[in-house]
Amino acid sequence: MVKHARIGAVVAGLFSLASSLVMRASPVPPDDPVASLAVRLEQGHARLDARTDGLGYLPALMTALGVPVDSQMLVFAKNSFQSNLISPRTPRAIYFSDRVYVGFIPRSEVVELIAVDPAKGLQFYTFRNAPSSTGPRLDRQTAACQGCHGRGTNAALTVSSVVPDKDGRPFLAIKDTGPVSTDHRTPLERRWGGWYVTGTHGDQRHMGNAVARLPYYPFALEQENTQNRTTLAGKVDTSPYVTASSDIVALMTFEHQVYTTNLLLELARRARAATGAPSGELDGRAVDAGIDELVESMLLVEEAPLRGPVAGTSTFTATFPRRGPHDRRGRSLKDFDLQSRLFKYPLSYTIYSAEFDALPSAVRTRVYRRLYDALSGDGGNGALSRFSMRERRTALEIVRETKRDVPAFWRVSAGGD
Repeated sequence: MVKHARIGAVVAGLFSLASSLVMRASPVPPDDPVASLAVRLEQGHARLDARTDGLGYLPALMTALGVPVDSQMLVFAKNSFQSNLISPRTPRAIYFSDRVYVGFIPRSEVVELIAVDPAKGLQFYTFRNAPSSTGPRLDRQTAACQGCHGRGTNAALTVSSVVPDKDGRPFLAIKDTGPVSTDHRTPLERRWGGWYVTGTHGDQRHMGNAVARLPYYPFALEQENTQNRTTLAGKVDTSPYVTASSDIVALMTFEHQVYTTNLLLELARRARAATGAPSGELDGRAVDAGIDELVESMLLVEEAPLRGPVAGTSTFTATFPRRGPHDRRGRSLKDFDLQSRLFKYPLSYTIYSAEFDALPSAVRTRVYRRLYDALSGDGGNGALSRFSMRERRTALEIVRETKRDVPAFWRVSAGGD
């Protein structure tokens, strides 16, 4: 079984404050969407307009970065350099796209950002979210971010479930109450402690929308009005935020993306280390293990099954698949199932990511081969047996039509297509 990648601070690595470096002072700027926006702002090729309703530049910033509003998730656990601003009454909003993660807290002076540079790994930024005489400015963050996320190319995103007290402080000193990393393998009943969750999920339970109100009883989480909530009315005032949801489908998608992105970045690092080592034997084994972990994640091998239908409350369920890419029949690896599993097809959309494409060629070809062999095989009683042969072959067909650089063997139709 693949081990959970990290046990760490709440929420996809959002975010530890560090000494800032203005983007234009960086000698070798990163290659990511935030760095690109910083250059366009400096050169006058982009403009951001602030709103006067408390959101500041946030809506314009998200539009410029292509981060969808309906990806909003709200986390109230106090694990941030801005912990004094975070509570169940004032949660932190998180938004995400394929390569950018945004954190926003009402009344905070800064918006927090993480962007993925396929070669350099995660890049951390802050954005001053108030009008100034010098105009909008993105600042690069270094140093202290390493405390939560690791150093340089070793930095990783984290998303966790905690046991929060009534003010959102995670219980840490009591046995079995520490943060637990979550991803698509985690059963719902262990997810989203310290988060708000909107959506329906039948008799399945999760840890969201709840605090432990008694200081010496951390396992006594609230039970009433925490499950199957379609609104957060009565829990938190959502008017200071871009939207009112903390969508369960966005949360599930986010967890899968964070985990798989970490594996892609780590595999690339291992491959670079193996290439540069005098003797590649040990590093070669590390690359093999990294390929194993990545392939299992991209095939959703150990995904925790849903015991019933799940439905979100925002437009995310509809808009996420629309972003495609789609084959000529309109099918996409981003299509949801949400009946017994998250996605309809047994292959992660992260195959289209810049991180995947940036893997060293030989390693990327090996990953392609492993994915192809798993999807074109008969399945039997293996990890993909819950998917029909039609579903597995459809995943192959979608990639064959929508991705340019697939190896020649992928373009050979599997039997029965």
